[in-house]
Amino acid sequence: MQVVITAVGPDNRGLADPIIHHVTGAGANIFEIQMYDHDLERLFAMHLRCEWPGDAQSLVALRSQMQDIGRVKDLSIRTWSRDERPGPPRIAICTTYRPEPALAVLRAIRDKRLHATPAVMIGNRDACRGVAEQFGVDWHLVGDAKGEPNNEQMIELFDRYDVDYILLARYMRVLPAATCWRFAGRIINLHHGLLPPFPGFRPYEDAYQHRMLTYGATVHFIVPELDAGNQIIHQSTFTVFPGTPLDQIKRQGETDHEPSCLVEGVRRVVDREVELHFHRVVRRKLTGE
Repeated sequence: MQVVITAVGPDNRGLADPIIHHVTGAGANIFEIQMYDHDLERLFAMHLRCEWPGDAQSLVALRSQMQDIGRVKDLSIRTWSRDERPGPPRIAICTTYRPEPALAVLRAIRDKRLHATPAVMIGNRDACRGVAEQFGVDWHLVGDAKGEPNNEQMIELFDRYDVDYILLARYMRVLPAATCWRFAGRIINLHHGLLPPFPGFRPYEDAYQHRMLTYGATVHFIVPELDAGNQIIHQSTFTVFPGTPLDQIKRQGETDHEPSCLVEGVRRVVDREVELHFHRVVRRKLTGE
């Protein structure tokens, strides 16, 4: 089974060695190692992807060993495998104001077009609480009166609900790099514009200023400190006539186009059509190919 190990903590010497030695000593085949040293924050981050030779029971023992290493080295270590449990993956849906993307995902799950389990909904604003209640999904507000999120609380909720993937469904806050590395390759973001030409928080306005007639949305994996380019999972577009007002363009994009784009992007991930390898989205080789 494929296993992903992430480690984040204060930078120091010899942090990666015990993790790598234990994994290789157990007979695992390492596919990928990424290590980062954030000088300003004195933060060490590591992402390791390997083929684990054991079964789900031995994975429990591996996780326990990694936690022991984490305590000794002052690292937050997570051991995750999509193959560990049967059934659909568990997702956390993070929102701010707009309910349409989360609503589209939950409807697709209900209608069995999307094979996933909505484990929890999290918001830095309370605008989407009603959507969670409508579908019987646990809701947690993590933002203060100004919408500033408690990022440590979000991490605790992701762990408590044992989520496989984190879905940023028009969640209008930037996740800290440390959060991104803790769940590397498992955070899916909906951007309400085409990447790479229209990043930022106002892609509709930017495209409109360039007199564009084609607008779109992008679903991509979150990779800290890198532009979304090779991390794109899915993009789709819609066209408008010259002279179409901006508010009409945004209405079409926000209420119809963005939600459908998000559902297709999430479907590609949960159906295991694509994965993130070395910061690139790759098509997963199917059995028999």
